[in-house]
Amino acid sequence: MRWVIAFSVLMLLAAPLRAHPHIFVDAEITVVFDDNGQPKGVEIAWVYDEFFSMLLVSDMGLDPDFTGTVTEEEQEILHGFDMNWIEDYHGDTHVTQGGEPLALTGPVEWSSDYYDGQLRSRHLRHFLDLPDPTQEWIIAVYDPTYYTSYTLVGQPRIEGRSDCVARVFEPDWEAATETLEAALDELLGAGMDIEADFPAVGALFSDEVRLTCAAP
Repeated sequence: MRWVIAFSVLMLLAAPLRAHPHIFVDAEITVVFDDNGQPKGVEIAWVYDEFFSMLLVSDMGLDPDFTGTVTEEEQEILHGFDMNWIEDYHGDTHVTQGGEPLALTGPVEWSSDYYDGQLRSRHLRHFLDLPDPTQEWIIAVYDPTYYTSYTLVGQPRIEGRSDCVARVFEPDWEAATETLEAALDELLGAGMDIEADFPAVGALFSDEVRLTCAAP
């Protein structure tokens, strides 16, 4: 994630250097089609782990009694807490077709909440590059730096069409872990700063949603 509240990040950076990831997020995906059956966008929901939620809510001065919820007034302060993206942040949602990336807009129509001790947010991103829905295309949610770990929960939803199939493929955890450990050993052997130069392995730990739709 490329939005920062200083206290929370400093607390997380105090963890052991090899202890990536630092933030854990459950993600849900909804693929949205327009009235003509063409891909319109992807709606992404994030539910943050309880520890990070506690740090961030505390840093924002919300829920001082640690009830695990916020008042209506605090809800207004919370609105859009994770939507202030810096320029080079691409939202950790990656769409590809035929090995080529498909561009998305920034977030629109977002909402935020906090209950049961966890921060939650939802946003929509429109397609700038339209996939061909009759050919397989892939949606994956991951942080390339693996600072944040995303886990896809539930079956991806499809809105606007009933003739599409979404299949979820889990990563090869053993192979991904071996690749990460080898990369970290190489960095340490070269005397490099692991946090500053952490390898871009996030994609290796990512679930993939592979979609196809019927031809017209």
